[in-house]
Amino acid sequence: MSDKIEYKSTINLPKTAFPMKADLPVREPKIIEFWEKIGLYSQIRSISKGRDKFILHDGPPYANGDIHIGHALNKILKDIIVRYKTMRGFDAPFIPGWDCHGLPVEHQLFKEIGKTKYDIERVDFRKKAYEYAIRFVDIQRKQFERLGIAGDWKNPYLTLSKSYEADIVRSFAILVKNNYIYKSLKPINWCITCETALAEAEIEYFEHTSRSIYVKFRIKDERVKSDKTFLIIWTTTPWTLVSNVAVAVHPDLLYVSVKVGDETFYLAENLLTILTDKLNFKNYKLLDTFKGKDLEGLNYSHPFIDREGKVVLADYVSNAEGTGCVHTAPGHGQEDFLTGCKYKLQTIMPVDEKGRFDETTGEFRGINIFEANNSIIKNLSKKGSLLYSGEINHSYPHCWRCKNPVITRATVQWFMDVDKHNLRHRLLNIIKDLKWIPASGENRISSMIEERPDWCLSRQRYWGVPIVAFYCKDCKHVLLDYKLIQSISLLIEKEGSDVWFTKDIKELIPEGYACPSCKGKNFQKEQDIIDVWFDSGISHQAVLAKNESLKFPADLYLEGSDQHRGWFQAAIITSMGICEKAPFKAVLTHGFVVDGEGRKMSKSLGNVISPQEVIKEFGADVLRLWVSACNYNEDIRISKEVLSRTAESYRKIRNTLKFILGNLYDFKPEEDIIDYSDMLEIDKWALYVTENLLKEITSGYENFEFHKVVHLVYNFCVLEMSNVYLDIIKDRLYIFPKASIGRRSCQSALFRILDVTIKVLSPIFPFTMEEVFAHINKKSESESVHTQPWPVPNSAFLKYPHKEKWDRLFKIRALVMKALESKRSQKEIGDSLEAGIEIFSNDFKMLEFLKGFDDLKSIFLVSEVNLHSTENLDGEYTLKDEEIKLGVAVRKAKGNKCLRCWNYSETVGNNNKFTLLCSRCASILEETDIHGDV
Repeated sequence: MSDKIEYKSTINLPKTAFPMKADLPVREPKIIEFWEKIGLYSQIRSISKGRDKFILHDGPPYANGDIHIGHALNKILKDIIVRYKTMRGFDAPFIPGWDCHGLPVEHQLFKEIGKTKYDIERVDFRKKAYEYAIRFVDIQRKQFERLGIAGDWKNPYLTLSKSYEADIVRSFAILVKNNYIYKSLKPINWCITCETALAEAEIEYFEHTSRSIYVKFRIKDERVKSDKTFLIIWTTTPWTLVSNVAVAVHPDLLYVSVKVGDETFYLAENLLTILTDKLNFKNYKLLDTFKGKDLEGLNYSHPFIDREGKVVLADYVSNAEGTGCVHTAPGHGQEDFLTGCKYKLQTIMPVDEKGRFDETTGEFRGINIFEANNSIIKNLSKKGSLLYSGEINHSYPHCWRCKNPVITRATVQWFMDVDKHNLRHRLLNIIKDLKWIPASGENRISSMIEERPDWCLSRQRYWGVPIVAFYCKDCKHVLLDYKLIQSISLLIEKEGSDVWFTKDIKELIPEGYACPSCKGKNFQKEQDIIDVWFDSGISHQAVLAKNESLKFPADLYLEGSDQHRGWFQAAIITSMGICEKAPFKAVLTHGFVVDGEGRKMSKSLGNVISPQEVIKEFGADVLRLWVSACNYNEDIRISKEVLSRTAESYRKIRNTLKFILGNLYDFKPEEDIIDYSDMLEIDKWALYVTENLLKEITSGYENFEFHKVVHLVYNFCVLEMSNVYLDIIKDRLYIFPKASIGRRSCQSALFRILDVTIKVLSPIFPFTMEEVFAHINKKSESESVHTQPWPVPNSAFLKYPHKEKWDRLFKIRALVMKALESKRSQKEIGDSLEAGIEIFSNDFKMLEFLKGFDDLKSIFLVSEVNLHSTENLDGEYTLKDEEIKLGVAVRKAKGNKCLRCWNYSETVGNNNKFTLLCSRCASILEETDIHGDV
């Protein structure tokens, strides 16, 4: 009779439609369609209504191209946090935003249309810029959604919307009212390529090769009798010598006069040794030593222009490099400018917006300043004023958009005063009260606030919100009128910021309005636009304080570490200036994405990896796993090799979930769950491990340590589950009767394990966990894992008293597994069930410990286990461990192979009805109808 039975049909083999092959690039878009069909985001908002709010405010990316891998990193981190906080019972809406104005969009659009701002009328360009930005908002929206980012994508905030533009103007008006805004001549960062002023946040530093020259300035003063006495200066910007009006020395540094041939030179004492070699000062004679303050007021002749300058004192002069005598041009440096103000020096600015010398510079007129360096050096050499010329590689400021070197250029600009009303001090104080993640962020932004100049707000570009200011044509008075600005904000809210450029000035200024200075009525409009950082910076007013679903201040701002000098500063400065509150309670920053070798990504290196490429090959969940697994406090490496390893980790986690799903196909928790007190010991251990995992993972999420979460889950799935627990319970799952206590016990544990695992992983793997959830018995087809709450901790599971016992056993198990693997590699056995093991110990307590376990065969995955006492461990063993006092000998198992459970047993054939089965399997089949359910 037994020969006719298909014993495979009597085994509880796993059943699930959940596929082993993820095929994420195909499957994920279908899940997005499912979310849209059921209105998932609206469901979540409805469920969350009335809860305490947690608001992560989205820093807006520029709408000027496809998203890059840095965008993916940033948005995925945000999404993980928002999803987690939602599951923890918070109302955590996510309102995505886009920065739509300014140079980033303008720069890309001009490249696309192949024109400059001189080739197109302002209003026409603004219309094109609007359309361009909206186009990329839609492109990026779809790309972010494809990453699985949950948010109100139908209602994002856009800095080009009429209401947002009005809020920019209103925020500017309040700062005007509070006396923070002024217009002044100052040296500012200027990009000669983009032809606009730049703020500190718009500057990047790259290696640059500059000319390095030492020049002698002839002293022309009655206090110095010789007409061959010179000051020596060093500069890496020869072109700025055109604007030189002074030489600065430190009042307290020691200076020397040395004679070389028939010429005498003044320079810092401690730099003399270095400079004698560089300047070829052979056989110099030291004449005198004196302090810098003794040189104050000395007059000198400019080396190639008919102009006199004088020596001034400045504490910033250093004797670390150069000569201790600093060439000073107030139009080309912040410190120079302040020194110029102190000494009432002339501010000479002969450089136009394109970086060309103007007509006042004579022979240099019309020449690009950088190209003029060679001409100036030749001129100096011709006049005998050049002591040395070479090159130097150093860090130099570049424009964040065009990546070209910038200059410092004194122009009249609009500024926000960061010292007004003690603002700088108040900023530094409030920064201490906020949470910075990592903690080093506090010192980073504090040092930047301490050193930053006033904020240059004006930009000489087309695409942006206008600086709402007027000028009286009659008396040249600057009109900054709070009420007038507010009234124009209402007009902008109704018609958009183009009204500033399309409407006649009489339509903007109320009838009868007169200049407060001269009572004149002839006005002109300011043509500059406001800094794009101001646009995004005031989102705390335009979004947080205005949207009823949000709150001000936000709980968290999260961006790259470069935003300490960008968006974070723009936000906190404006917020403190407007309402004396920080816009956020905490700030989290992440590093930058680099390639596998740690290099910055660039098209020229060919190492750019786009998120679209990753999704196409691996799927979004693999990309999200890469983000989660990285320590984002540092720069984050990505490469095909890194992604392949990440995909392999994903596969192992997925396979663990597939196994669990497959073995719950007939489990109905409301009917089949076993009471904890009735469960088998190893199942209680599994529940303890799961509960401890939940505890540690929750802590990881709370502390934003997602890499720890991934590490914990991976080890749980691969080491504790797949390699240990799931291996051990296979026999019980497959062989025991379906409804037996033993099988239901491990199924009850598996159900809890699956429930915890898919929920704690859903913020990281939103697609895969939705897919897993769909294969579990649910109340409705429209139910989603993302509407489920965070797993409720079960303290009873954590109180399990025998963890140390199982930890000890698993150490022994690891020794047994190594012994089995050794025999397998020698081809003495195949499957471990072919083996029987003999365990020897000279420790009585160890043997008693092992005898305390009911089923060592299943735990060790073998067909037979025998325990032996021995006086020592000197015998022949497959493997032994002196520390745990065990020797393991592996041999072929006795008996024959049972065709149902594949265990080897001497009881096979003892049952006349089931002659090919062991006694255990025969007993199971005798108790059931083998043609029905087992």
